[in-house]
Amino acid sequence: MSSIGLILFYVVLIAGMWFLLMRPQKKEQKRVQAMLADMAIGDTALTTSGFYGVIIDITDDDVIVEFGNNKNCRIPMQKSAIAQIEKPGAE
Repeated sequence: MSSIGLILFYVVLIAGMWFLLMRPQKKEQKRVQAMLADMAIGDTALTTSGFYGVIIDITDDDVIVEFGNNKNCRIPMQKSAIAQIEKPGAE
């Protein structure tokens, strides 16, 4: 009986670790994917380095963000360098 109890303990421990570690990570990945799929030209983007800019072009691989007077930056979509998207006029 003690070996069955030990195996059951490990199963519960592994399930608990998955619930605490893997589930929030997958939830965050889904949030980021939905945010990137919903962005459009004219939205304000906050990069992971802390810069705000306006999205001026979106391609399949890149997002071009304007940070000032003709200061543009090409950001790869796969690297998740965009932390937050704000729609114009949204408060």
